[in-house]
Amino acid sequence: MTFPEISLAHLDDLWFQVSGTLCNIACAHCFNNSGPNVRTFGFLDPDSVRSEIEFAVRAGVKEIFFTGGEPFLHPGLPGMLCFALEHAPTTVLTNGMLINDRMAERLAQIEQSARYSLEIRVSLDGYTEEMNDAIRGRGVFRQALAAVARLSRQGLLPLVTIVRTWGDDEELATLAAFSDTLRAAGYDRPRIKVLPSLPLGRELKRNTGTLRDELLSEEMLEGFDRDLLMCSNSRLVTDRGVWVCPLLIEMPDARLGPTLAQSRTSYRLAHNACVACYRYGTICGNVSSLIEGPAAQSDRSVLKQS
Repeated sequence: MTFPEISLAHLDDLWFQVSGTLCNIACAHCFNNSGPNVRTFGFLDPDSVRSEIEFAVRAGVKEIFFTGGEPFLHPGLPGMLCFALEHAPTTVLTNGMLINDRMAERLAQIEQSARYSLEIRVSLDGYTEEMNDAIRGRGVFRQALAAVARLSRQGLLPLVTIVRTWGDDEELATLAAFSDTLRAAGYDRPRIKVLPSLPLGRELKRNTGTLRDELLSEEMLEGFDRDLLMCSNSRLVTDRGVWVCPLLIEMPDARLGPTLAQSRTSYRLAHNACVACYRYGTICGNVSSLIEGPAAQSDRSVLKQS
């Protein structure tokens, strides 16, 4: 089999593994095996984050993402957000457990004074406590919903991300149930993004289903828009260098160099996780998949009106 090789067409999305693989929970489906005391990757230095953002701005970056682990474990996150939001729309991916009233208010203040829009993505993997906590851990459901409600009260309209664990015939009923749960928690205009199950990390051990052994070939990409693949428009900055994309953080060959400036090399798509991008498109952006209210439908990833 000939594996396709993809070059960086343009640096649209810049990702920071800001808290490394340290997380306050250990989800059963975590694609990068994050968890308490997991330090495969460490915290990013705020100065290096600022430096890479400055380089990315010169390269024309369109959006910035902070992920982990759990980003809110990093004490320097608010300051890094303030800097990032002066240069591009910025998203934080979180389980929400560390977003108390004070943090929600602080995030709203940061967003209100920023040049660009702030997006908070909160993970939830069940519309009942039993369903969610079986995957994410005891007590997580209630804390995540509380965070969503706090953010909503501050006007931040979080994007709730859900990993698909249901069949096509259950799609409408499942999304409606999630929407009802979020509304009952105080989020009147819920925004939801559904993610595919990825054959990586703990999910690879938990689920032996589709995509597990499938690989991309050059023939599969004939006539396919390669700009839909993350590796053509994204890079991930970690404390150990720059990776081709967030999904391949555990693959040593996906490290392209020590800095963004040295990470423009092409990459051979020889991992089964690459099939997820091929099948579902660039899955890590912020497009939501549920009908939203008027305020939530507006494009938040833009320069604010002065």
